[in-house]
Amino acid sequence: MVQQRAERADAARNRRAVLHATEQLLAEGGGEHVSLDRVAALAGVGKGTVFRRFGNRAGLLQALLEERSRELRDAIDNGPAPLGPGASARERLLAFLDRLGAIAEGNAVLLSAHEQACAEDKYADPSYQFWHRHLSTLLSEERPDLDTDFLAHAVLAVFDGDLVRKTTRPDDPRRFTRSIQHMATALLDK
Repeated sequence: MVQQRAERADAARNRRAVLHATEQLLAEGGGEHVSLDRVAALAGVGKGTVFRRFGNRAGLLQALLEERSRELRDAIDNGPAPLGPGASARERLLAFLDRLGAIAEGNAVLLSAHEQACAEDKYADPSYQFWHRHLSTLLSEERPDLDTDFLAHAVLAVFDGDLVRKTTRPDDPRRFTRSIQHMATALLDK
């Protein structure tokens, strides 16, 4: 069995600083405001450090989105029902969409920037593949008669940063999530 090496303390500190700087730049000016140069300067590290760790702007945004969703992935695999194993597929689906919707509602600017930076590789993104596989499996359990591979892509397509921002209002911050849950329920009902 191969053991993973522990991350060095300075590397972990630099990673946190880079991701924090990326968040700050996104909040200040959106995805267009994020560049490796700006992130490195704000994080207090060299551009080479950012480049070696994340590769490019798309890798940086992907890593930040992964940070936002790591807890959800763990809960799906190992957490209690209804998000984790032990509940019906319908209950798990609605719980998953609730948590993914909350991530989307809280990170709409990041989603938009990630979509622009990763447009060509969207379907190769590890998080996307995980979400797709999970959705497809749950949909298949409830409706094996449907093309659940396609439906999983269709549901994920709705998690568009611009759409999330348009439908998330201060007086109704969970509207997007409720709507996506209603859509999924309609897909499951015969």
